[in-house]
Amino acid sequence: MDIRHLEYFSEVAKQLSFTKAASTLHVSQPSLSKAVKQLEDELGVPLFYRSKKVELTDAGKAVLTNAINVLDAFHNLTSELSDIIELKKGEIKIGIPPITGAAFFSKLISYYRDQYPQVKILLSEVGSKMIKQGVEDGSLDIGLVCNVPVKKDNLEVLEVINDPLMLLVHQDNKLAQQVRVDLTDLDQESFILYRQDFSLHDRIIEECSTKGFYPNVVCHSSHRDFMIEMVEAKVGIALLPSEIATTIQDRAIKVIPLENSNLSLELGMVWKKNKYLPFAVREFIDLSKQYLTKV
Repeated sequence: MDIRHLEYFSEVAKQLSFTKAASTLHVSQPSLSKAVKQLEDELGVPLFYRSKKVELTDAGKAVLTNAINVLDAFHNLTSELSDIIELKKGEIKIGIPPITGAAFFSKLISYYRDQYPQVKILLSEVGSKMIKQGVEDGSLDIGLVCNVPVKKDNLEVLEVINDPLMLLVHQDNKLAQQVRVDLTDLDQESFILYRQDFSLHDRIIEECSTKGFYPNVVCHSSHRDFMIEMVEAKVGIALLPSEIATTIQDRAIKVIPLENSNLSLELGMVWKKNKYLPFAVREFIDLSKQYLTKV
């Protein structure tokens, strides 16, 4: 059995299209179809229904599960050999959330690059949900995510920050006179909220629901500066981590702590469990652990 046949079959199963799979793999569609047919002949079962749309047969689903395991093992082997041959070279694909993350990573990345200048670091700025998905599907090596997930069988988690959210209101807002604010005081306010692909979006919605109301969201954003500007323009209120909120100066904004609130930015680093981690990635994780003991 040719490992390429399994790769071709897995890509068709992922795309559910021979045309799209051929484009992704940079092979001709006839060559791809021939390879899949050879695999079917070797196994003695059809793997796809080929009608108006491509679908996996029951046998195809069973083969896909095992093919993924075989391909993972093969890629782990080649990655380990590559590490041995190209010691301390490579690249790291990291996902960071736009709201925060860069502040934590900037010094760490600078320190890492000083030691391993040949390692390429590729940063993707997306929401936590997409970062977790990227780590799970292998498109990212490491992710910095908000609201640290409960440890799952497929993810390792390193807790980085637990920072309570604070309320941002315009100084003319009646709430600006209060020393502390309960979340129930915000039921009549307009919210400048994180985008739906951010974990904090769901956490705030859930927490408001437990307080007996659904927030009136007038704007979604992934950029903290934009959220701050919207508060200053009296468009609405916002909830930001204290490390961000307390640095706001010379603005027509009042920052107020929340009371009786479980809302916080839980920042954690995640990577896939039971997956071979290249030398460059392992070193980045180890340096992160060392860095956290010093801050």
